Amino acid sequence: MVNITAKGTIGILTGGGDVPGLNPAIRAVTIRALREGYKVIGIRKGWSGLVSMIRDKEHDNSEYYLHLTEEIVNRAGRTGGTFLHSSRTRPSHMPKSSVPEHLKATYNADMNDLTPEVLKNLEWLGIDHIIPIGGDDTLSYGVHLFQRGVKVIAIPKTMDNDVPGTDYCIGFSTAVSRTISLVNTLRTSAGSHERFLVVEVFGRYAGFTAMLPTMAGAANRCVIPEWKFNIERLTELLVADRINNPSKYSIVLVSEGASFEGEEMVFESAEKDMFGHAKLGGIGDMVSAKLKELSPKFNKGKKVECINQRLGYLVRGGDPDAIDSVVPMAYGNLALDLIMQGIHGRLVALKNGRYDNLPIEIVTSTKKLVNVDKYYNVDRLRPQYRSFEMRPLFIMTSE
Repeated sequence: MVNITAKGTIGILTGGGDVPGLNPAIRAVTIRALREGYKVIGIRKGWSGLVSMIRDKEHDNSEYYLHLTEEIVNRAGRTGGTFLHSSRTRPSHMPKSSVPEHLKATYNADMNDLTPEVLKNLEWLGIDHIIPIGGDDTLSYGVHLFQRGVKVIAIPKTMDNDVPGTDYCIGFSTAVSRTISLVNTLRTSAGSHERFLVVEVFGRYAGFTAMLPTMAGAANRCVIPEWKFNIERLTELLVADRINNPSKYSIVLVSEGASFEGEEMVFESAEKDMFGHAKLGGIGDMVSAKLKELSPKFNKGKKVECINQRLGYLVRGGDPDAIDSVVPMAYGNLALDLIMQGIHGRLVALKNGRYDNLPIEIVTSTKKLVNVDKYYNVDRLRPQYRSFEMRPLFIMTSE
C-alpha cells in the first residue's frame, strides 16, 4: 500500500460564489495527489476555515476541514456546487464583527489582519501546499500568502470569466449554456405577448456573460459594465428589433454591473463584503421601467410592455456542462504537475486553446474586461466581430 504521507500534504479550498465545476476540480486534485503519494485535506468554507479552526487535537474541527479520500470526491465529483462549501472571507481584512470568538481578545481592532492565524493553522495541519480555487478576490489572498512564503498554486473559477491571465475560468461555459437555454425558454412568453424581454445576468465588472449569449443569438442587444449606455438608444433599437421580428418581441441581456449614462451601478443594499463589494442587483428592473416609459416615443405612441427576469442563481446552480467537467479535471492535474516539479506561485490557465501556467501575481496586477473597441459596438449595443480566424474558443480573451 502506498504511504500517502510520504510526499507531504496538500490543502485545497473553494472561495467566493459557487459554480458548476468546483467538485470536478477538487476530485481531480485529490485523486491524482493520493495516487502520487500525497495526503489531501479539504478546507471547508474557503479562507474562513483557515481562520476559524481551533488548534487543539481534542477540539472538533470537522466544520472547518476534512481528510479527502477517493470515495468522498468520487461521490461529489459529478455534481454542481462545492461540497467543501465556500465563503467570501478575506483574512487580511477581517472586520471586528467577523473575528471568530476564540480570537476576539487578540484581534479587537475595527479591521484586523488574521494572516498570522492562517499561517499557524497551515503549519498545525501539516499542509505543505495550498490550492485555492476561486475568482480574483479569493485568489488575491492566495497571492498574499505566496508573498508570505506559502507554496500556492491557484485555479481560476468564476462564471464572469474575469480572472486575469487566463482565457477560461471554471463555471463560465455552464453559465453561458444555461443563459442561452433559459432565454430561449422565456422567449415563448415574450413572443406570445409581443413584449420586450429584459434578462439580468451576472457580471459585476466584465460583460462576458452577456456578450457571449448575445453573440450566439440569444438576444438582440446587450448592455455591459464596460460601457455606460444611453437608455433612449437602447429603447429605439429594441423597438426596431421588435417591429422586424414576425413574432413582435425583442430581447436585451443586462449585466448586473451595467449602468445608465451619467449614473453608477445599482446595488441591492449598501452592505459590503470583505473585498469591498456591495451586492449588485436591480438594473434589470430599472431598464424595464424605462423601456416601458420611453417606448411610445419610438413606437407611434404605443407603449410596449416588458417581461423582466433576473436569472441569478439558475445559471450557477446544478451540474456542470461538458467543458466545466473537462477543464477542471485538466486544471487539477496541472496543479499537481507543478507541485511535483517543485514549482509554486503559479496560476493554471488556458491560453489560446492550450493549457499553461502564469505567475500568480497576474491576478492582482491587472483587470480582465471586455475590449470595447474590439468586441462591442457602442452604437448598436451588441457584440461586433470581423473574423473568427485563430480566435480562441470563447472569442474574447484576457488580452
